[in-house]
Amino acid sequence: MANTDNRGFASMDKDKQEEIASKGGKAAHESGNAHEFNSEEARKAGQKGGKVAHERGTAHEFDSKEAQKAGKKGGQNSRGGN
Repeated sequence: MANTDNRGFASMDKDKQEEIASKGGKAAHESGNAHEFNSEEARKAGQKGGKVAHERGTAHEFDSKEAQKAGKKGGQNSRGGN
């Protein structure tokens, strides 16, 4: 069996992966092929991802202070704040 450890996207350094993925996202937006989520679609996608993470046991369990801090940060980001 051939050694494939140095082949493919997953074997690239993380910065190179981000660079390539960014180019793909920009190209999709420029060509009109990128999907723009509305708030309802984003909420459903987030719920689905959270459900999968909990089923796999990979979800982070927030305590109340962490959840409050994360919610506040998310609210600020959605309004363009700090």
